[in-house]
Amino acid sequence: MAETTWLERTAGFLRPVLPRRFRGDIPVVPVVRLSGVIGFSTPLRPGITLAAVAKQLDRAFAHPRGRAVALLINSPGGSAVQSHLVFQRIRQLSAEKQRPVFAFVEDVAASGGYMIACAADEIVADPSSIVGSIGVIGASFGFARLIDKIGVERRIYTAGTNKAMLDPFLPENPDHVARLKVIQQEIHATFIDLVKSRRGPKLNGGEPDLFSGEYWAAKKGIELGLVDRIGDMRTFLRERFGDKVETPLISAARGLFGRTTPGVGLERMLDQGGLADDLVSALETRALWARYGL
Repeated sequence: MAETTWLERTAGFLRPVLPRRFRGDIPVVPVVRLSGVIGFSTPLRPGITLAAVAKQLDRAFAHPRGRAVALLINSPGGSAVQSHLVFQRIRQLSAEKQRPVFAFVEDVAASGGYMIACAADEIVADPSSIVGSIGVIGASFGFARLIDKIGVERRIYTAGTNKAMLDPFLPENPDHVARLKVIQQEIHATFIDLVKSRRGPKLNGGEPDLFSGEYWAAKKGIELGLVDRIGDMRTFLRERFGDKVETPLISAARGLFGRTTPGVGLERMLDQGGLADDLVSALETRALWARYGL
């Protein structure tokens, strides 16, 4: 007992002069920024995928002095699969490390972005943040009349009667559209169940409205139970953990040429096909942000 008391006194004497990173009395909440379209990546605009953020999440939850993990979310959505994979990884790490998760919405956490926000135990947003859009969307173009007009003959060979389903260069087939809608409804049902499981009794709106794909500003989101409170990360964490709380940003590891996106290097930028794909991805990304006036 005497030795313990001596150690405690010595630690108390040295604590004020120790560097902050060695002081166990200062709470730490690591921050992970999840920004961009989910599943879409270009060299200059890396998006959100599990492969891109897994190490950041692992490092954040493994911080030896971490009290919780903060997620800074700014995403209009994107891939349903990648959204769910990131959601699952956050919940798994939270359970393993026994650490709460707080999501802080910046401009928007909509569709898949809101799915990821649901991994948090509390969702905090700016009054002008956009949340919701709990639905599934698919978009394409139809070029059948265009290729007829310019005299191009479409030739396509398949093994499997539905292999060319929804080909944009063929006339729209109602049966193919019906099959797509069945898949969308299944994905939508999974999304709805996830939101219900995480938000539970907090939800306060009628299901047809909540899950219609509509989106709202954060104040309305609070009324509907999609958001817990209005605020910002710094103020919230200081209220919860004290004025001395530290919030280190856990950055993605940078590889060759300073890039953070797996599989994207200089050879990708110099490849003409890659540049064309990146242009299409950039246009799709711009369209997703534009849906929310951003």
